[in-house]
Amino acid sequence: MSKEKTARHGFEAPFHLAKRDDLKWWQAWLIRIAAIVVALLVVGVISMLLTKESFFKIYETMYRGAFGRLEKGSTVMLWIFLQRTAILLGLSLAVTPAFKMKFWNCGAEGQALAGGLASMICMIELGDKLPYPVLLLVILVSSMAAGALWGVIPAIFKAQYNTNETLFTLMMNYVATQIVKYYLYLEGGGSNKINPVSTGNLPIIADNEYLLNVIIVLVITVLMYVYLNYSKQGYEINVVGESRNTARYIGINIKKVIIRTMIISGAVCGVVGMLLVAGTDHSIDTNTVGGQGFTAIMVSWLGQFNPFVMVIMSALVIFLNMGSGKVTEACGLNSSFADIAVGIVILFVVGCEFFIRYSVKFRHSKKEVKA
Repeated sequence: MSKEKTARHGFEAPFHLAKRDDLKWWQAWLIRIAAIVVALLVVGVISMLLTKESFFKIYETMYRGAFGRLEKGSTVMLWIFLQRTAILLGLSLAVTPAFKMKFWNCGAEGQALAGGLASMICMIELGDKLPYPVLLLVILVSSMAAGALWGVIPAIFKAQYNTNETLFTLMMNYVATQIVKYYLYLEGGGSNKINPVSTGNLPIIADNEYLLNVIIVLVITVLMYVYLNYSKQGYEINVVGESRNTARYIGINIKKVIIRTMIISGAVCGVVGMLLVAGTDHSIDTNTVGGQGFTAIMVSWLGQFNPFVMVIMSALVIFLNMGSGKVTEACGLNSSFADIAVGIVILFVVGCEFFIRYSVKFRHSKKEVKA
């Protein structure tokens, strides 16, 4: 309500919002960390009310659900945790360049599934026809090409016809799912299932089938950070995201940037699809990505498009998922409890962004001013 209207009606709001300009970066991160801590406390309290267990017992159960019993020398659950974190992180990294450009890529699910399907086809059709190193290279290139194709189609329509990229990329998810479903029907003889394939799987390093996946995603993390912050293309992405008019003024080809960025985004999703199919499941189905493409959107936002911060946010989300799942199993709660726990943390972190960007200014009453 404007000042004129408030004066006319004899009413003035007791407070107003003002945009912050003086908040230092470390203060902003202190607020975010505080929001996460408070959210974890809220999750613990809700868990206590639902399970009648103590606060520390709840988080001990969550710890065991995510990491297992490390004191007994078993690291199986730890590596499962790292694997799931790596997959979520990889998908988050994939959508980040597009988001920084303000291209709302909601199609990581379909792009990863397309990459996984390309990997599966190569593993089945070429597994016994090519030398192993050549086969791995073909699988990598094919998965990146498939993911890039699935990402560039919406980009071309956005660049040429200004279509809605959110709806387009969401639609491509469903198309990818149905193509995989049809392939399963053909290859599985109508069973919608393919038995694990033994050819074309990623190599096992140090007797650990997940180690290579984690290493690949960590390499992508470093490369993505360098690309976004120290390359010319990363600079162009930032400029297009900040102001397309400015980008046009300084001679940046916006259509080219959109298409190129979505090729990169889709290609990284394709690599993640390869890691899921050739490095983890050795098979494929319509639930291979498991909705993580959508969770990756939130992780990218929560990480402020910083690849290294996204490592922490991905680990936090996976910890809550696995830990809350253990609480659900141990205490007989509804299976949706894990989603509720993650949702609470996301709500607090997103909510704290409001207070980072704006401050609440309270107006003094007229009596106080006169006094």
